[in-house]
Amino acid sequence: MSHIEKFHGIGIVDPTDWKHPKRVTFDPKPYGDYDIDVEIEACGVCGSDIHCASGDWGKVPKNLVVGHEIIGRVVSLGPKCHTGLKIGDRVGVGAQVYSCLECDRCESGNEPYCPKFVTTYSQAYEDGYISQGGYSDHIRVHEHFVIPIPKEIPSHLAAPLLCGGITVFSPLLRNGCGPGKKVGIVGIGGIGHMGLIFANAMGADVYAISRSYAKKEDATKMGAHHFIATKEEPDWGTKYFDTFDLIVVCSSSLTEVDFDIMPKVMKVGGHIVSIAAPSLSEKLTLKPLGLMGVSISNSALGSPAELKILLDMVANENLKIWVETLKIGESGVHEAFERMEKGDVKYRFTFIDYDKEF
Repeated sequence: MSHIEKFHGIGIVDPTDWKHPKRVTFDPKPYGDYDIDVEIEACGVCGSDIHCASGDWGKVPKNLVVGHEIIGRVVSLGPKCHTGLKIGDRVGVGAQVYSCLECDRCESGNEPYCPKFVTTYSQAYEDGYISQGGYSDHIRVHEHFVIPIPKEIPSHLAAPLLCGGITVFSPLLRNGCGPGKKVGIVGIGGIGHMGLIFANAMGADVYAISRSYAKKEDATKMGAHHFIATKEEPDWGTKYFDTFDLIVVCSSSLTEVDFDIMPKVMKVGGHIVSIAAPSLSEKLTLKPLGLMGVSISNSALGSPAELKILLDMVANENLKIWVETLKIGESGVHEAFERMEKGDVKYRFTFIDYDKEF
């Protein structure tokens, strides 16, 4: 089967002027027996894109193309592909494109924690090729990380589920979110708003936790049954003592999260799980004696198996996340970067109109 020799995207040509990306042409990774080429039709914008493009997470690779919430159509299949995908199938690719698939972690459904994990953009494969993401016309990826998209979910709503959605869904699923559980979502932004929608759909008693009351009305529409404004309720640690089974921290930064107060609101055996991936300069400070009976951890992406569970739930429950669409291209990516940096989005962006740009 023939495959595409050159890909085209919107990349970071000058890291000192990262908010003005340019159109670039680049070589795809070498074609492997289990690889699939996907022609992209939509891609969500994740906070990770901003962190990486701006250099928050280190040196920006040359002509880097970000984006890891990808929806598209299969246009090429490697000779040993065996997952049942066919040419023309609508599929998704999230924030992981490779793992060894042989270690205990991979075989137990923990591929995101594999030592050979390769993220969708900015990371080197074992052969040295630097992965390139979804602000481009195509992506080439191992079939294990190519996920069928249910027909009930429109592409612009499916895209943000591939990273942001699964990143908050995984700790909800793994920590027993459901009927009879009191679950808090901290940070009502691009990922946190999905956490409210999912936790409500899973049957939990859902608390939105934010600094102010500014997003209370939105949070209620998303499925929150209660709202806590931590800056306006200074006694919230006392008021909600021994309340929560699970809190998922979805803030983009952890510096304003008070991890000395938060353990007080947890039940014994409760879990505080952060999905934040802030700047490398941030450090977490807390008093260890306050952790008695409470666990604090950090969660990575969800696995392909968990992503399929999420997509089925969204399709079956007709869940609608809050998305604004932008046209892919130099000006569209610039607008997304500018507005994301300012927090001017309710609550997620998805790039569309790929056929008109590439």
